[in-house]
Formats: sequence, structure tokens, C-alpha cells
Amino acid sequence: MSLPPPLQSTLTPAEISFIAEQTTTIQIIPRARLSPLELISTTTPDLRPPQRAEVPLWLGLLLKKQRRASLVCPGWLSVERLEVLLEKEVVPESPFSELPFRWLEIAQAILDVASDDLQQPDRIRRLIQDLREARQGKAREGLAALNESSLQMDNLGLMEINEIRPFFAKAMDQIRRIAAGRDEDDEEEEDEGDMDIDA
Repeated sequence: MSLPPPLQSTLTPAEISFIAEQTTTIQIIPRARLSPLELISTTTPDLRPPQRAEVPLWLGLLLKKQRRASLVCPGWLSVERLEVLLEKEVVPESPFSELPFRWLEIAQAILDVASDDLQQPDRIRRLIQDLREARQGKAREGLAALNESSLQMDNLGLMEINEIRPFFAKAMDQIRRIAAGRDEDDEEEEDEGDMDIDA
């Protein structure tokens, strides 16, 4: 598959969602008994209703689609918690709020498949969008503080990092070139100063 040049050095959103579903666990409440399954990467727990069980996100979503389980909403994916996080994000010069590394992908997957397991899913959807926009604005402001040695932005999620990576890589390369040119100019001035002293 041929991708446009900006996407060749990054992961696609679908790939990031796939990674999130494979590496994240979620609690479910099974509706039917299911014996443990030996899979390539894991063994599923013995599912017995109404006991909660922790399973990979992909399995929880699959069981939800098959109406064999309900998802238990992560604590951070509630209206109250998202409102608090959004309030923190819009405070000028505040750090990024602590969210799971794959928060955006997890929220999207749960909202797409299991919105009926959430309280006020439409409000959660709007809060997630507002939170994402606030964090994107903050990331753009953070890129303005870029220097030749580093960029410090703690608590960014994988999707957010992936979105700014192409611009960041180009900007960092340009800043390094400018800094290298500045260093060469400084060395030339020092050499000329040494020649003046010798003369």
C-alpha cells in the first residue's frame, strides 16, 4: 500500500488503534459462561457471570459485539473525571493531564462498540473531543518552545505523539542545522580574533 510521504514515517490511526486493543486490558461482566481459551499471546480467564474479569480490550469488544458481555467503564472515562481533566487542560501553561498512554484510542473503541455501557455517552464523546482539541492546542504551543536539544511534553498519548511527529522531526532537523551554522560562525569569529591578535 502506498502512503502519502507525511504518513510514511508514522503509524496510521488504524495501526495505533490495533496496538491499543492488543496491549490494553479492560474489565467485563460476562453474560454467559466461557471456559478459558488458550490463545497465541494469552490465555483468557474463566468467565462466570456475574463476576468481573479482566481481558484484553479486543476480546472485551468482541464479546460485547456478540452480546456475551458488558464492558466496565474505566474510571477516567466518566463525565465527572473528564470535566475535571478538561478544566485542568484549559488552564494556561499547565502541564498535560495524566491520562492513559492510549486514552484516545481506548475511548474511541469503547464509544464505538459499547456506548450503551457508559453513562451519558454523547456527553463523554463531546468531552473527549474538547479534551483532544485543548491538548492539541497545548502541544502546538509547546512546539513553539522547541530548541536544538530537546522538547519536554509529559503525559502525551500515542495518537497525539504520532500527530506531531512529522512536524517535530522536520522542525528539530532545521533547528539543529541552524544551531550548527551558528556554531560554525562562532568558530570563524574566534579564528579571526586569534588572527588579529597574532598580527
